[in-house]
Amino acid sequence: MKTLTKLEILRTLRNKKFMFFSVLYPSMIYLLFSTTQDTDADVPGTTLTVQAFLMVSMASFGALTAVLMGQSERIAKEREKGWVRQLRLTALPGRGYVLAKIASAAVVTLPCIVVVFAVAALFKGVRLDAWQWLALTGAIWAGSLVFAALGVAIGYLTSGDAVRPVTMIIYFGLSILGGLWMPSGTFPRWLQDIAEWLPTHAYAAIGQAIEMGRAPGGQDVAILVGYFALFCAAAAWLYRKDTLKA
Repeated sequence: MKTLTKLEILRTLRNKKFMFFSVLYPSMIYLLFSTTQDTDADVPGTTLTVQAFLMVSMASFGALTAVLMGQSERIAKEREKGWVRQLRLTALPGRGYVLAKIASAAVVTLPCIVVVFAVAALFKGVRLDAWQWLALTGAIWAGSLVFAALGVAIGYLTSGDAVRPVTMIIYFGLSILGGLWMPSGTFPRWLQDIAEWLPTHAYAAIGQAIEMGRAPGGQDVAILVGYFALFCAAAAWLYRKDTLKA
């Protein structure tokens, strides 16, 4: 398992195009969104300025992009090429494969988060205490592992031809409904009730709580932990049951 984890991390770091896109894309989106908004306005239902709200949202969105989009397509291609079939002939357990994939995804998310924070501080004047910067980085990084596990599951659930459209639907659906692009407080009441149980909503809410100097909500933490366990279990089960031939 350790050998596979190291291999997966090295493969990710060597993919310079993927690393470049994953690290810079969310900061570019942040600059685009924040430039068109009123800097001094507060987000409804919070004490956060638009710039601070968007910083956490776009850092979370960027981490989601890196781990979900890259994971699912890469795994689907590996299945088609027969690489995963060879791994199943070894003693590697399903949980070992899933954890190796999650570890490789975690390598990408950290620089992605740091770059968004740096852009927000340097160009948009976002100011937080030192503990908040550290807590935000750790919370968003740890939360991204939930979606890394989801990416592994999607990669096993779909074929190489279908993986991209399926991933895009899930990716944009979770991003929009979870409140990463706009405050969920602006949604109709019935949609807010649905959004509260989505992993992306809990993911963003934890970061926003830290920005406001509060401890993350227990429900949000429980939701993320529950989804992480669910996605890991599903990914491990699909790995063991996969019968695709090389």
